[in-house]
Amino acid sequence: MAVRCNLIIDSCCDLPAHLVRGEGIKLMKFPYLMNGAECYDDLFVTGSAHNFYDQMRDGAMPTTAQIPYMAIKEAWVEAAKSGVPTVFLCFTSGLSGTYETVLTLMEETQEEYPDAELYLVDTCLASIAEGFLVNEAIRQRNLGLTAAELAQWADEAKYYVNCIFMVDDLEALRRGGRIPAAVASIGSKLDVKALLNFDLDGSLALAGVARGRKKGMKAMVDIFAKESYKTDKILTLTMGNADCPKDMEKLKELTRKANPNVAIIDCNIGPVIGCHVGPNMLAMVYWGEDRRGTHSLADRIAKKVKGN
Repeated sequence: MAVRCNLIIDSCCDLPAHLVRGEGIKLMKFPYLMNGAECYDDLFVTGSAHNFYDQMRDGAMPTTAQIPYMAIKEAWVEAAKSGVPTVFLCFTSGLSGTYETVLTLMEETQEEYPDAELYLVDTCLASIAEGFLVNEAIRQRNLGLTAAELAQWADEAKYYVNCIFMVDDLEALRRGGRIPAAVASIGSKLDVKALLNFDLDGSLALAGVARGRKKGMKAMVDIFAKESYKTDKILTLTMGNADCPKDMEKLKELTRKANPNVAIIDCNIGPVIGCHVGPNMLAMVYWGEDRRGTHSLADRIAKKVKGN
């Protein structure tokens, strides 16, 4: 069956490169600066995760930037000229201004090419959580969803993507402005491992804390066992690590004890996300209950008032 739409995705999905190769899939590469040199995130096709994180361990402090304006514009124009309906699944607007740039350029392109069928979805996710959604979106597209259907599917499915990740050191997140300095300082002094996930707007949220790395890994699996969607006979889980393969294997072992039917997709945490989380991050992503159900009563009332 010929695909009925094309996909544009970005490198912050942190999927293995072979999973995002295919007809009608375009990868937008985020740039980053390492030791003054501009690099592009190609999902570690060139370079290795170990080399990248070892440079951080040796004191390098890489920085990130948005996808270049012209690269996004060219991608939209290419999509419009192709005549094939296209969906862009974008890195969360909660952590980057990229989404707003992509939206503006899509609207400009639609004015230039009024017959073009273009869609944009703010995944409100990052790293392997974004990748989890992207990987399933590719499968749904290959099963025959149209661009309009796929955009609608992704905009709903993102709320069922549950994740939990643990960073080894909160300093990198503090430096990038993702958490308050006081939280990072207390975490380091007490050897507290923060367990993080995403809020509904795609910003970081605190899911829990654990004293020490081993307890943190156990807590991750406990959260997974509680939150994962139980009715699937085979539960697919995406698991990522920032150059800590031994801990990754231990996390897999604990996870399979909790659910022997789990199928695990291995990922490396990519360099752009890695700039902000540092070495030794562990992450797991899975289908779970609708995260909108965790809204406070006040939020649910506001949502009802807005008619959503």
